[in-house]
Amino acid sequence: MSGGDRDADGAWQRTVRAQFPIITAHPELAYLDSAATSQKPRAVLDAVQSYLTSANANAGRGSYPWANRTTAAIERARDRVREFLGDPEPDRSTVHFTSGATEGLRTVARDWLTEYLDDGDEILVPFADHRANLEPWLEARRLLAARGTEVRVRALPYQEVSGDYDHRALASVVGPRTRFVAATHVHHVYGGDMNVHRLRAAVGPRVPICLDAAQSVGHLPLRVGDPALDVDFVVFSGHKALALPGTGAVWARNTRGPLLRPAGWQGTPNTVGVVSLLAALDWLDAVGVDRVCAHVAALATRLTDRLRHLDAYEILGCPASLSSDTALPAAQRRHGIVAFRHRDIPSHDLGFILFSHGFMVRADSHCQAGADDEDRSVRVSLHVYNTGEEIDRLLTVLASLG
Repeated sequence: MSGGDRDADGAWQRTVRAQFPIITAHPELAYLDSAATSQKPRAVLDAVQSYLTSANANAGRGSYPWANRTTAAIERARDRVREFLGDPEPDRSTVHFTSGATEGLRTVARDWLTEYLDDGDEILVPFADHRANLEPWLEARRLLAARGTEVRVRALPYQEVSGDYDHRALASVVGPRTRFVAATHVHHVYGGDMNVHRLRAAVGPRVPICLDAAQSVGHLPLRVGDPALDVDFVVFSGHKALALPGTGAVWARNTRGPLLRPAGWQGTPNTVGVVSLLAALDWLDAVGVDRVCAHVAALATRLTDRLRHLDAYEILGCPASLSSDTALPAAQRRHGIVAFRHRDIPSHDLGFILFSHGFMVRADSHCQAGADDEDRSVRVSLHVYNTGEEIDRLLTVLASLG
């Protein structure tokens, strides 16, 4: 990158950062926990305030103007999700709003998967990703067993060092009764692209795949029309994509298996949350998700390139994929999440130490399935409002503890 390009990128980032009131109000603090929840730009906050002070009503339950405007906003948000995901067949797909990714995954598990599987079928699920992408599928198996339908749950294989799915070992777990795969797009601890295209190649063209995109939507481009991302469900949380908490969505392609029809009476939606999601997606498109992704990846590389030379620290995941001098393809690179441990200081204590220096990080086992207290680590997760100066200050503190 030339000096002029760096200057332009720096000016762009400062302009973007200035749009986050909570960030600019606390310049002494560095928020490095965006994988848990993102901060909200002014455009989202303004959209929420405008809605609540001008058109707050229930959706689909009134004929007066406020109710009509709310109903229209909900439907516009459905279309906006399709557009944001690059849906090539929006007339076929459906979008269901939920309270977040966890409820979205449970919706697919309880209301779709249990109607799709037969006795003796097998499903592949991740046993070392976020618990939200494991427990719903185990729950579906229990529900089916109560009906007398026995389904086998098989674990996706992992590479020992990197934490990525082991595509070479997939042949040993995929069989003629494999009917469904649950996968993660970007791992919430290791930050790696999990190469879902390899899962599709292993299971063939007929098996539905559900993608947990909680750490990718709003962070990097995700286009469901891309043949390399031939998935049937995309589930994500709005609050990790700059929208309000209590908001999420399930996009369903509806080409393999039955139409997704959430069971039960659909009560009042989180109207203000959906309005915030609509505003967040508009803001991300205006800013440019490609540019957000590039900025965040550069910060993660800046951190790991120096952290890996500090002997006191162990970086989780494949170190090669975290470095700027690697020849790995882009799909193998990490996306704005860096997890590490100090060899002597417990991660929980390190989290407190870092906060005393103004850094807000996650320091625990990160809701990773199968993990316990011994697996705690410090996780730095970045977004567009973070800066290189924050990373440099963090590295200075980490080096002083070595």
